[in-house]
Amino acid sequence: MKLAEVLKALNHPIRRDIIARLKDGPATAGGLAKAYQVSKPTMSTHFSVLKEADLIRGERDGVTITYHLNATVAEEAMSALMDLLGHNDAAASKSSSASNSRKPEPSP
Repeated sequence: MKLAEVLKALNHPIRRDIIARLKDGPATAGGLAKAYQVSKPTMSTHFSVLKEADLIRGERDGVTITYHLNATVAEEAMSALMDLLGHNDAAASKSSSASNSRKPEPSP
């Protein structure tokens, strides 16, 4: 998982919405496309960007493509972003220990 690719993929509101829709389960390309006022080539580009980031995978059955969310990659990206921001478990534990070891300042 490359965090930069995931962030690029999630940069567009349509792609974020596709991810949100796929959280509820698989959906066909045609079914997803009906939700947006964009051309088929534009939707195809959105699907390609999401696939390149490994956020979704498609299964072809004849002419129908059904997309599935790759939740593992989404979770890994969130974890990497939290690590980057210093909000992982170790950082949170360290921060909590540091704040608990401080003596309270006297009130005026």
